[in-house]
Amino acid sequence: MNISSIIVKTKPENYDAVWLNLQESDLCEVHFGDKEKGIIIVTIEGETVEEEISKLTQIEEMPFIISADMHMSYCEEELDKMMKELDINKTVDELNTEKRAEEINYFGSLKGKY
Repeated sequence: MNISSIIVKTKPENYDAVWLNLQESDLCEVHFGDKEKGIIIVTIEGETVEEEISKLTQIEEMPFIISADMHMSYCEEELDKMMKELDINKTVDELNTEKRAEEINYFGSLKGKY
């Protein structure tokens, strides 16, 4: 199961209509927002990334929506796989080993590193 948060932007004068459309869409769960800024936070769920992208695309195409951007994503199966492959002792040893900044490989995230 994949779960992602989406930041939806609209004009403040369209906020109530967009909020209602999102709630009635069965595409997402609406959590909170800021009417003055025209921002609404929702979450979507899907069995696959493709299903999530399809829902995101449908949200983007709704009336009065300026943008809908995926902010955070969680994939249960991916995390489970990573946890099985993780060698915690090796990770702790590497984190406790002093290195010069030039020796550190940064990937933008830990995905694919361990």
